[in-house]
Amino acid sequence: RGLGDVYKRQVLFISPIVFGSLVTNTNQSTMYIRMLARNASTDIDAVYFNPAGVTMLKNGFHLAVHNQTITQDKTIINAFPYLNNDEYVGETRVPFFPTVFAVYKMDKLAVSFGFGPNAGGGSADYANGLPSFEIGISQIPVLLSMMGLPTTQYSAEIEFNGSSIYYGFQFNLAYAINDMFSIAAGMRYIYAVNEYEGFIRNIMINPYHPLANPQASMVPASQFFTMIGQTSLAAATADQGVNVKQTGSGITPIFGLNIKPTENLNIGISYEFNTKLELENDTTTDDSGMFPDGYKFRSDIPAILSLGAEYALTPEFRAMFSYHMFFDRNADWEGAEDFVDSNTYDLAFGLEYNITEAFLVSAGYLYTKFNLGDDYLSEMTFDLSANTFGLGAQYTFSQNFTVDVGFLTVSYSEDSKNIDYGLFGTYTETYKKSSMVISIGFGYHF
Repeated sequence: RGLGDVYKRQVLFISPIVFGSLVTNTNQSTMYIRMLARNASTDIDAVYFNPAGVTMLKNGFHLAVHNQTITQDKTIINAFPYLNNDEYVGETRVPFFPTVFAVYKMDKLAVSFGFGPNAGGGSADYANGLPSFEIGISQIPVLLSMMGLPTTQYSAEIEFNGSSIYYGFQFNLAYAINDMFSIAAGMRYIYAVNEYEGFIRNIMINPYHPLANPQASMVPASQFFTMIGQTSLAAATADQGVNVKQTGSGITPIFGLNIKPTENLNIGISYEFNTKLELENDTTTDDSGMFPDGYKFRSDIPAILSLGAEYALTPEFRAMFSYHMFFDRNADWEGAEDFVDSNTYDLAFGLEYNITEAFLVSAGYLYTKFNLGDDYLSEMTFDLSANTFGLGAQYTFSQNFTVDVGFLTVSYSEDSKNIDYGLFGTYTETYKKSSMVISIGFGYHF
């Protein structure tokens, strides 16, 4: 196995950096980080979570700038017995994950704009590569020994880095029909960029051969196979690399409805249509043969149904509920959507309490459920069901200026699959994750 096996699922290396479906990032504001249930928001982040809810803002111009600092580790444990190491850790460090919201509200009409990384998986750096980079190399000593050339060691320089970010630019128009009903329509322009870079080089082995390597020293594998006339094996163990950039763009139509049946209750409903997205390879290096320069393929962003409710238990104490259904199985992922057993969904609950008129605190819980078949799961494309806990606060410094802070941590379920390595047997590969986010946001009303 070579680099090609690693990259064969290229169209899906876009797992969300923290939350959402198999593609979408729903962590789009500091308020979300501190309470996790925002689908009935009537604050500035309603631009994303509840587009019709912006009609509840005061007249005038509203602006907010938020940032998240995200850390995530993705761990793969492969039980194949001949590997030098069984654990591979991909580190994601995102110091800047910005979102921007702007709303101009005048009486019944509101125009809004939003910007954020709406999909994609940030950047994952696997300093020791991935299991499928190394499995084939680890088999060489066993196979040579079976051929009568005793071999006990191998080594190689292996590295992989993948990044994916989908920039979203959203425009909405909202109108309050009356005090109870508001409607909204909008669109989001998505510009997607995936980049993959990896290499396997300097493969070394220590076979005993009376002429080619009588001391059983560590020697370059490609050189050894050339010396014994195995040209195909020499080519297979030569240095390999991949360097490719994929880009594409698409449009997401959005519709929203806000319902306020009583003074204490607000309900938000929105629907984002499937985003048809076609990516194209811009290939610099491709020793794998898997990234033909100029090749185009579909990598849609699934449709999303969002429901939310906010209820004021007292003037100071509010409870929130949110639900997302991500229609993953209806997206076009070049057939990989058929390996998703059922659509992803999440449920969130949040509480917010004003300690004083200027200072409030909040906390929230989010449950995310994935249901993926073994044919979908891989070292490149594993998404894990999770329990997320968030908390934070907001302080109003003046009538026009607010600051939000939030923190969350994610507890993921493990998942695993059995992989058949043919002659070498079947072994388990296990997938784990951990994530943490710190966020701060500034809001101003003109």
